Amino acid sequence: MIVIADTTPLNYLILIEEVEILRRLYARVVIPPAVFEELSRNAAPTPVRAWIAALPSWLEVRSPGSLTLDLPSNLGRGEREAIALAEELQADQLIVDDRPARREAERRGFNVIGTLGVLEDAAHEGYVDLQIAIDRLRKTSFYIAPELLDRLLGSSG
Repeated sequence: MIVIADTTPLNYLILIEEVEILRRLYARVVIPPAVFEELSRNAAPTPVRAWIAALPSWLEVRSPGSLTLDLPSNLGRGEREAIALAEELQADQLIVDDRPARREAERRGFNVIGTLGVLEDAAHEGYVDLQIAIDRLRKTSFYIAPELLDRLLGSSG
């Protein structure tokens, strides 16, 4: 299974100390250089910079052969590289939270999942307590719509 991740889901999973669920769910995750750079920036939270500096063996940084020229300009560099890499590698899954990037990836036929979907899948596998993970996520800057929160926690109980 080929799984490509964008910056935001990795950032939040690191911050809530649940990033290892990616290894457990997918065994291996690929990120483009732009995502690596975004996670390494001085503006990134200290735990995120520390985690990416000690790159785990299950995370591969790989450059797309070329950027697709028809990607919308409103997408960030990491999102554009992630989608281009997903196309090149014919990825099975793309982990991205940003709505315009999700729409573009879905338009291109990719199976898209976000931070909450990863946590929900991990909870179904018994890797994480969804309520605890969401409580931690809510202490960050991550936005969860109240109706989505109700649906998620209602379905996990």
